[in-house]
Amino acid sequence: MSTKDTRVSGTQDGFSAEEREAMKERARELKAEARRDERDAKAREKGEADLLAKVAEMSDSDRAIAEQLHALISRTAPELFPKTWYGMPAYAKNGEVLCFLQPADKFNTRYSTLGFNDPAMLDDGTMWPTSFALTELTEKDEKTIAALIRKAIG
Repeated sequence: MSTKDTRVSGTQDGFSAEEREAMKERARELKAEARRDERDAKAREKGEADLLAKVAEMSDSDRAIAEQLHALISRTAPELFPKTWYGMPAYAKNGEVLCFLQPADKFNTRYSTLGFNDPAMLDDGTMWPTSFALTELTEKDEKTIAALIRKAIG
C-alpha cells in the first residue's frame, strides 16, 4: 500500500503561504499583547511602533495609503489603540480590533482593503458594508472614512 502524499503542493493544510505567514504573525502578536496592557502609554507606543514598522515594509502604493490612513485615524479617533493584527495595521477599542488595513500586496490582491470587525457600530438595517476597496485616498475618501470611523466607535 502506498503512503504517497496526494495533497496539492503548497496547500497542505488548505491555506496559502501568505495565509500561513499571517497566522504566524498573529501568534507572535498575541504573545506580545499578553505581556502588555492596552491602557499603558508604553504599550500604546509599542503598538504604534509595530504598526509603523509594518507600514515601512509595504510597497510604495500600499505604504502611501497606510500612512494616510494612520494619520487620518489618529486624528479622527485618538482613543483607538494602534497595533498590528495578522501583520496588518489595525486599531482597537477596548482590546478588540475595530478596523484594519489589508494591504493589496499582503495577499496578492488588486486593491488594499479597509475592513471593520464586529465591534464597529456600522449597523444600518439588516445589511451594511464592512470592508472598502482602496486604490488611493482622496480628500473626499478621507471625509468618508473619518465619518465611518466616528460611526464605528459608537
